[in-house]
Amino acid sequence: MYVIFHENTRTFHLYNDDISYIMTIMRNGHLGQLYFGKRIQDKEDFSYLLETCERPMTSYIYDNDRTFSLEHIRQEYPVFGTTDYRQGAVEIRQENGSRISDFTYRGHTVSEGKPLLAGLPATYTESGSEALTLTVTLKDEVTGVQANLLYTIFAKGGILARSVQFANEGLRPVRLTRAMSLCLDLPDRDYVWQQLSGCWARECHIRNRTLEPGIVSIGSMRGNSSHEHNPFLVLKRADTTERCGEAIGISLIYSGNFRIQAEVDAHDTLRVLAGIDPETFEWKLERGETFQTPEAVMVYTDRGLNHMSQTFHKLYQKRLAKGYWRDKARPILNNNWEATYFDFTEDRLIEIASRAKECGVELFVLDDGWFGARSSDKAGLGDWKANRTRLPGGIARLADRVEGLGLKFGLWFEPEMVNKNSDFYRQHPDWILSTPDRSQSHGRFQHVLDFSRKEVVDAIYEQMAAILREAKISYIKWDMNRSITECYSSAWPADRQGEIYHRYILGVYDLYDRLTREFPKVLFESCSSGGGRFDPGMLYYAPQGWVSDNSDAVERLKIQYGTSMCYPVSSMGTHVSVTPNHQVFRNTPLHTRANVAYFGTFGYELDLNKLTPEENEDVTVQIAFMKKYRDVLQFGSFYRLMSPFEGNETAWMVVSEDQETAIVGWYRVLNCVNGRYTRLRLEGLNPAYCYRNSQSGVCCFGDELMYAGMITSDETAGQVPPDVTPYTDFESRIYVLEVAKP
Repeated sequence: MYVIFHENTRTFHLYNDDISYIMTIMRNGHLGQLYFGKRIQDKEDFSYLLETCERPMTSYIYDNDRTFSLEHIRQEYPVFGTTDYRQGAVEIRQENGSRISDFTYRGHTVSEGKPLLAGLPATYTESGSEALTLTVTLKDEVTGVQANLLYTIFAKGGILARSVQFANEGLRPVRLTRAMSLCLDLPDRDYVWQQLSGCWARECHIRNRTLEPGIVSIGSMRGNSSHEHNPFLVLKRADTTERCGEAIGISLIYSGNFRIQAEVDAHDTLRVLAGIDPETFEWKLERGETFQTPEAVMVYTDRGLNHMSQTFHKLYQKRLAKGYWRDKARPILNNNWEATYFDFTEDRLIEIASRAKECGVELFVLDDGWFGARSSDKAGLGDWKANRTRLPGGIARLADRVEGLGLKFGLWFEPEMVNKNSDFYRQHPDWILSTPDRSQSHGRFQHVLDFSRKEVVDAIYEQMAAILREAKISYIKWDMNRSITECYSSAWPADRQGEIYHRYILGVYDLYDRLTREFPKVLFESCSSGGGRFDPGMLYYAPQGWVSDNSDAVERLKIQYGTSMCYPVSSMGTHVSVTPNHQVFRNTPLHTRANVAYFGTFGYELDLNKLTPEENEDVTVQIAFMKKYRDVLQFGSFYRLMSPFEGNETAWMVVSEDQETAIVGWYRVLNCVNGRYTRLRLEGLNPAYCYRNSQSGVCCFGDELMYAGMITSDETAGQVPPDVTPYTDFESRIYVLEVAKP
């Protein structure tokens, strides 16, 4: 990897074996964007890539040059209103009301490794040889505001991480009203825009559209990244597939209000912006203060969507997630929520945990209902002390009893919320986000605590830490079950209210940081009614997240397939739940529920005592299989083979790092009769290795399995014989392919 600055042409070239990123200091001192894509050879002069010409109805900077207009130049960090009529990356409101600024080059530095971002999650390095960081300093002379543009190129992979730090070195306060993390100006619009969208219980569905002149965007103004839109975008060429073709992925490491947008101008050039949603953001920057934007990660590939995703997976698995659990296979758990809801006693929980232990479960998790006056969702949030009616010995005794069974113990919290029917609220009624003289909306009878206030975060931290200090707790499920309304803090003055959404998320990050530092061996799982805050910001603190409250195996095919576009298998909370499913009331075979859940952290969301002896035996076999192969399943290279958004069948697979083991998941939603013969082309195998198929016992070389394909035909191809176990809807199979040893 290299960061080269050519003095004569004032051109920067960042490159490694996979990508090049080239920009230049233009004659007006602004940064111009020249190239982002596949690695190209370095040379002194790329200036001709900055094309200019005279166009009608254009405003120009120089009296003697009718070709230089920012409206038609690709830029690194543009400002609206100084001959550029497209939306800009930064806007500063000054005391005189002006929003015009002019950021020009002042210098740059190159450093080994990657700096931490104060108060924010971000990718990191563990040695200086892993990355180089270019910091380009721009300054607006009138306001004295300095913008430090950070570009980190990693040694391996087509990855570029970007963010901006603002510093007010002027004499007057200013207000940032727009501070995007990146701008990427591309020379054409010939991309398919791909987003991950949905809502509660159907998160991360893949949606595609072609780009036309105008603006298209995804984002959130809910205070959390949201079920509706994940902070992730793919720009892919029309002929790009999972196996080949160009794609650019953009992922924002942030958990609050965001916007990712593409603007196509009248001349078919494309501008992409990503960062904090400007509609809900304003930040007062006093003299001497700084503001850091969240980090955005760009990945380029010319080897298809699978390769793009694998690049994100490896980066986020190894250099975003951190701590004790980063590289460890995850424990198989049993969560009591769908088994009992609020109706449980200590002995009832031990009964569930005992059967789970017999089947091979390693971790028992007590979900909602263990604290305060919590007999329904109308009371108790904020009172993080055990309900002694349900749990006479408190959490400590329950944890001891669970550990006595040979299991680890986990606990559910929803620390950011409060019920008005709670001691915590009665003591601090002003500690919620609410606007004076306005109604106070609720969601699920709960209100959002004002995490922009340090004293609120401190109070919740002390309650949670007290429980973690006194009880043997190995796992925390951190939930967040409503979005923010009436976003106003009584602790901040009127001219700071535009900061509250962002300060709230900083408070959440601070609480996570303090708890993970004090309790480094506790496994944290993030949750927000499922996927309402499944984003890279959470992954920094909690190496796994509950993907969706919808645990139906058929629905999870689409949810997990879409989620895998950016997020590694090890980050996906996946459970086997009861049938009929509690979200869609569908009956699916037990083996299919497990076959979907294997591709994630894996666990059970039911009372195993209510299964038949035969089903319990199946569960024991499932758990044994997961224990044997979970390192491969959670940390192998993941390939999408057949999309649930395109047909009746879905398939995906993982391959171990040494390519000696591959596990293929195959799923058919509806049964067929007298159907076709089917084959599945596999990926990622070693062409020279001979693999034995666990289903058929047949040995095939990797090249045959990848190019001729693996046969998946069954008795539905033809007339089903009477002596064959009948296939049903929602069928699935797991194929284990292992190198045949001599």
